[in-house]
Parts: sequence; C-alpha cells; structure tokens
Amino acid sequence: MALKKMIGGIVVGLAVLSLVVILLVKGAGGVGGGGKSAGLSSGDGGMVGIIEINGMIVGDYSSTGLFSGGIAGSQTVMQQLREVSGDPGIKAVVLRINSPGGTPAAAQEITDEILRLKESGVKVVTSMGDAAASGAYWIASASDQIVANPGTITGSIGVIMQAQNYRGLMDKLGVYSNTIKSGAYKDMGSPERPMSGEEKEIFQSMVDDTYRQFVETVAQGRKISPEKIRGLNGRVLTGRQALEAGLVDKTGNLYDAVSLAGEMSGLGKNPRTVNMEPRKQWWRLFDDMGGGSAGAKGLNLNSLESYYGLLLLGPPVGN
Repeated sequence: MALKKMIGGIVVGLAVLSLVVILLVKGAGGVGGGGKSAGLSSGDGGMVGIIEINGMIVGDYSSTGLFSGGIAGSQTVMQQLREVSGDPGIKAVVLRINSPGGTPAAAQEITDEILRLKESGVKVVTSMGDAAASGAYWIASASDQIVANPGTITGSIGVIMQAQNYRGLMDKLGVYSNTIKSGAYKDMGSPERPMSGEEKEIFQSMVDDTYRQFVETVAQGRKISPEKIRGLNGRVLTGRQALEAGLVDKTGNLYDAVSLAGEMSGLGKNPRTVNMEPRKQWWRLFDDMGGGSAGAKGLNLNSLESYYGLLLLGPPVGN
C-alpha cells in the first residue's frame, strides 16, 4: 500500500513538473523569421522587433492559457513597447494582432505607447492574423502601415454594452433581493431589475462618447474622414474589403509585414528580427494554467454579457 502511495506521489509530482516546464518553454519561445528572443543584444545593423497581441485585450498582464484562449494584457504590451524604445538597435516594430477586441481603456493604453514609439522614430507596421477587429483595430489604426490577409476579419469600429435582466426568472423561482445603495444610479445595469429610461440614456451617453473617441483615433491615424468611418455602421469586413475601404494599406502575411517594416526603416526587404517576448514574473507562471490572471477572470471572459462595461468586440466568424 505504501509503495502504491509513493508511486502515485511520484506520478503527480512529474505531472506538475511537466506543466511547469511547458510554461517555461512557452515563455522562451517566439515567432518570426528566424529572430531571437528579447533580452539579447540586437546587434549591429538594426533589427525589426515583433510583438504579438493575441486574444481579448484587457487592462492586465498577458496570459496564454493552457486550457483556454489567450489574454492580451495592455500592461504587458506597453512594457514590450517601452523595451523597444530603449533599444537603439530596433528600427521598426511589427505588431502581429490576432484579437476580436477588448476594452476601450486597454486599447487606448496600447495606442498611446505606439504613438510615443513612433515619435521616437521607430516605424510601426501591423500584421493582422485571423481577426483584428474593434478594439484590436483601434490599436492597429495607430501604426504607420497595416497589412491584412484577404480573409482577415477586421473593422467593427463600434462600441457595445449589454446587460441581462433576470427579474422574470427570479420571480418564477421565488428569489428576491434587497438593495441598499448610496445613490439612485449605483446599481445601474443590475440583472435583478429592468433598466429605467434614465439609466438607458446614461449608458447610451457613455457608448456614444467612447464611440466618438474611437472614430477620432481612427480618423487621425488612417487619415479618413469621420463621416466615412461612421458610414460603416460598425460592420465587420474582410481584409480585402478593408483595403477597398481604406482601413488597411495592403494584403499579405506576417512576412510581408516584416519585409515592409524593413524597407520603411532602411533595413531592406529581409531584415533580421527579434521576438519581443514579455518578461513574466515567476509568480505569474501559474496564471496560464487557469486560463488568465485575476483581473481577466474578473471580466468573466467566458460570459462577457455579465460584464457591465464598455466593450469593443468583433463577432466571431468561422467556416
């Protein structure tokens, strides 16, 4: 019996050790055309840095997740952009975006850092993967050039806020609640009661104001009139349609974007690359095992309708 327990303990220990090794290996890996990981000298002659923005964009640290989708944390991406600005050997950056969107504040934080990086003379090119919609497009619009695959899902320049009302169901179940609040609007969006007309107006004003900020950012970054952007009515587009609408500059893949960044920065069509892997504190390694950090879990990404905040999201599209 003791032998069986010992063997069981060894098996469990090996399983845990394997998960830790996987996480460490994932942190050491990267993408790009034969580049090297961040933290190494970029060497002479200059390089193109590659920064990945994968998954929902939130104001937190990025998390790849072993058992769920990834999280693109603005704190992580901002840190990576700051590292680029501190490395004189990196002449251009390619943002590899694969995201349906996220929250306005997170998109704004990343956008502000992109603009600061451009002011320092570093060229920024966005490469769109499967999707770069809504909040992800907000970020992309700040780059110097945007390259999308013909089948990329992008656009979705709009803002959405959703709130569920479970009052009818609660009445049927005989469940009632008492709310003690400091002001009339403190429980706005509560699922336990219908939304009042005044509350709808307040929420609508928030959506409208955020949408104006979104349109202003895209109009300035893409040199497109606000009227033309509003005329899209928040629709999603393919990469080819986005090219026709002036939302992207050309179609192509990641390597086309790297080549473009090399030409724009004077490094030629085949520049060397460096993967700007995020520097992750050791105590965050196990965040990935749970599919996200505490902040991301607070958003309940598996049930976004329960988050009563402004969201910049493109609808999921597949074959």
